[in-house]
Amino acid sequence: MQKYLLRRAAFAVGTLFGVSVIIFVVLRVLPGDPLVAILGFEGHAKLSASERAHMMQDLGLADSLPVQYVRWLRDIASGHLGKSFFRGDTVAGLILHRGPLSAEIAFLALIISWLVGLPVGVLSALRPNGWADAIARTVSVLFIAVPGFWLGLLVVLALLFWFGYKAPIVIVHVWENPWQNLQQVLGPAAVLGLAQGAYIARMSRSCLLEVIREDYVRTARAKGARERAVVLRHALPNALLPVITISGVLLGFVLGGSVAVEQAFGVPGLGRALVVAIVERDIIVVQNLVLLYAAIFVVVNVLVDMSYAILDPRIRY
Repeated sequence: MQKYLLRRAAFAVGTLFGVSVIIFVVLRVLPGDPLVAILGFEGHAKLSASERAHMMQDLGLADSLPVQYVRWLRDIASGHLGKSFFRGDTVAGLILHRGPLSAEIAFLALIISWLVGLPVGVLSALRPNGWADAIARTVSVLFIAVPGFWLGLLVVLALLFWFGYKAPIVIVHVWENPWQNLQQVLGPAAVLGLAQGAYIARMSRSCLLEVIREDYVRTARAKGARERAVVLRHALPNALLPVITISGVLLGFVLGGSVAVEQAFGVPGLGRALVVAIVERDIIVVQNLVLLYAAIFVVVNVLVDMSYAILDPRIRY
């Protein structure tokens, strides 16, 4: 078991190292000048060559790429992630201030996806090709096909025109005002959770349909076990491994979708901060936030692999 976990941890570290290299190189290769983004074309044109060089040195962009990359790794190791070009705020402070809001959205979206997707998938598998199954599959395909940001805009417009409701536009943490915090995170979490719940419903349906045809399930029925016990105790636990797998993969969609959904709902989370940083070409903020999203995705998938070893003893060996 320990060797298995060590292999997974080593693979995760290697993956994050590769991702950091890709992020760093891509942001430096993309066209555009940070000074133009900060000062505008007119302000940049008025700078002399020495002034440009001095400002690039202050921003930490005058050194060679290997030096900049090593400095970034050193900053990550020390917890000092640099400062924003535009506002002077530290990236670490930005993450600590806005991160809890995005974490709540992702956590609630995961809960909603399981609460909605798993029961729908189980009911569809127990009554295949019936009217309930047809409705469930149609709705699942609909939520998979509809982009999250578009659905988020529809929800915002509906709440605005029908009820005159406007969510708080300033960050309200759960420990400050739980009700206002719930108003901020529930809409984005519901949009993301319903979309991911559609994937879970389809996966749980197909896996359960395959498992309930196995010999041990028929044997349990032949022994006189109740149908509920057969499904919950024998079939469902064995059908959950692929569902857990897709939940880990779907977290990547949640992280990516939160960027657009937070923008649609106007939630001042990390996703919206990333959009603003990309528009402003704030390289330091972008590279740290993208690496943070990648690290969360990798860690969650390692935890998913660990859950395999717990649920299925064959994987441990």
